[in-house]
Amino acid sequence: QVQLVESGGGLVQAGGSLRLFCAGSGFTFSTNTGSWYRQDPGKQRELVAFISPNYNTNYQESVNSRFTISRDNAKNTVYLRMNNLKLEETALYYCNVVRIASVYWGPGTQVAVSS
Repeated sequence: QVQLVESGGGLVQAGGSLRLFCAGSGFTFSTNTGSWYRQDPGKQRELVAFISPNYNTNYQESVNSRFTISRDNAKNTVYLRMNNLKLEETALYYCNVVRIASVYWGPGTQVAVSS
């Protein structure tokens, strides 16, 4: 059974940093692309970054150079390091994996950026 559990969210001042964690079970990130999405109420869920099995990474243009996605195969965990956070990046952040044509989501972790 595929499960994803996010953690690491919280309240941070604008310009601050957070590190999000996505722990997976029932599959391995080393053979599946792991992604981070975010969604603010009233807005569409948007892709933030992904990391492929061979460590190729891709970022939404607005977070490029501030966010870093990485993976620890031994812990089957994908991370999202977020630096210089902006007010508009307040959202629920979700981890995602697509496996055998099925999409799996975690429950999300809330990030709130204050002024």
